[in-house]
Order: sequence, then structure tokens, then C-alpha cells
Amino acid sequence: MPASLAAVKRRLESTRNTRQITSAMQMVSTAKLNQIQGHIKTYEDYAARVKSVLASLVKSHNATLKNGVSDDKDHLGTLFTKRPVKKTGILVVTSDRGLVGSYNSNVIKATLDRMKKEGLTKENTVFLTVGRTGTEFFKKRGMNVVFESTGISDVPTYREVHGIVRGAVKMYADGIYDQLYLAYSHYVNRIVSHDRVELALPISAESLAMHEDHASKGPIGAEYDLEPDLSELISKLVPQFAESLIYGAILDAKTSEHASSANAMSSASDNADEIISTLQLQYNRARQAAITTEITEITGGMTAQE
Repeated sequence: MPASLAAVKRRLESTRNTRQITSAMQMVSTAKLNQIQGHIKTYEDYAARVKSVLASLVKSHNATLKNGVSDDKDHLGTLFTKRPVKKTGILVVTSDRGLVGSYNSNVIKATLDRMKKEGLTKENTVFLTVGRTGTEFFKKRGMNVVFESTGISDVPTYREVHGIVRGAVKMYADGIYDQLYLAYSHYVNRIVSHDRVELALPISAESLAMHEDHASKGPIGAEYDLEPDLSELISKLVPQFAESLIYGAILDAKTSEHASSANAMSSASDNADEIISTLQLQYNRARQAAITTEITEITGGMTAQE
């Protein structure tokens, strides 16, 4: 076999093997995506219920204060309190591995863009990183990474990440930073994801997203006797709501990661198909040329003998 023909054959076999790997990885990522989508539906139902209850309680709390009824507990707690911003925290969610297309680079770019917009620097910003890619990126650039986590499972449960979630809320309450942004990729559908950098703490009325259907029902306190009292109940629900925001961002980011991986592997498989088609054509032509050369040599030898 001529050297050129053998080289084309080796490339063809190598590309076919790569095609099998990318196809298998695409199927695995798609299976993970289907699995986490069922999980995130349960979370969304829970988060919506917590948000609804807390929004109604806060509305009732404010109405009570307007009526002149208050006590030592008539505050919404530390997580609602805006304070002078001396230090900003950014929780960045990326993947532990590559082969996810532009997923990681887009999240990091969105984070850097927000830092530039808000005038944030390495001196007045601390990072909490979930995922090896983000951790390595910010550490190499001398950023202050005060918390890092890797090895999050493909379908993370709250029990698995509760240390991250509660730690982020506690650091805000302890004054490690005065506001917390969540930087992650929001899953829209299997093709589209949007990069988000959202202010999670302190909690605002906008983040609660109070709906008109709750506002029209009037204060909860007017309809029910609450035990414990309204302020104490709010103080228990506020951290729970803040934690649900952070957990939701991690879950959303993982969903987007699986979709990005599936899309990247699909593109890689399509590119491999194109290369295989081109190499197969080259191989066929080279083989035909080799056969033609052999026939010509045989014919020439027979003619010489005659």
C-alpha cells in the first residue's frame, strides 16, 4: 500500500473512532439533561411556594407597620438590610471539565463585564467559585477566592450543596461582603442559554417578585393567627428564600452545562462526519489511482515480454 494511501486510511480510522466517542458523549449529556429537567421542575415548584408565602408575609408586615403596630421585631432581618458596599461577593458557577462549548467562557466574560460596569476590582471583590474552570481562572489572575467547590454531581441535590448555599448566606450575614451576585448560565432550551449576573443579596422587593394575585388577597395577618409571630416567621423564611435562590442558580447552571455539552458533542460529531466523507473520497481516489498504476505496470510488463 502506498504511503499516501496508508496515511489517509489511518486518519479515516482515527476520525471514525473520534466520531464514536463524541456520539456516545452526546447521548450521555442528553440523558443527564433529561434527568435534571425533572429534578428542576420539583425545585421550581418549591421555590415558587416559598417566594409566594414570603411575599405575602412581607406585604402583611409592611401593612402592619403602616397601621402603627410594631414591636422590637418589626424588621425584615439582615438579608433585607441594604448597607454601604465596601466589599462585593460574586458566586460564579462553571463546569469542572471542558468539552462544553463556550459555556465556561461566556459565564466568565459576563462576570468580568459586570465587574467593569460596577467598578469592581480584585481589591473590593471576593469570589465564591463552583466548578474547577472558574476557580482556576480567577486564582491565576490573583483574585480573592474565599470559597471554592468542585466535584458537584451531574444532578445536584440540596443536601449535596447545602454547605455552599448556607456558607454564602452566612458570609453575607457576617459582613464578609455587603452584596452578593450570582454569575451563571440560565437554561432556556436545548439550544439557547443566557448568561446572568444577578444581585441575590440583599433581598429586594424585585427579587421577591410580588404578584398582583397575592396583593389582592390582603395581609395574611388579617386572615390567620400566626405562630410564632409575623416578624419571627419572616426571619425564618428569609434565609430559606435566599438559599433557594443560590441553589436554583447552581441547578440552572448544571442544566445549561448538560445542554451545552450535548450541543458541543453534536457539533463535533457533525464535523467528524464531514471529515470522514472528505477522507473517504480521498481514500477512494488514491486507491483507484494505485490500482490504475498497478494495471498499467502489469500491462507494460506483458507488452515488454512479447
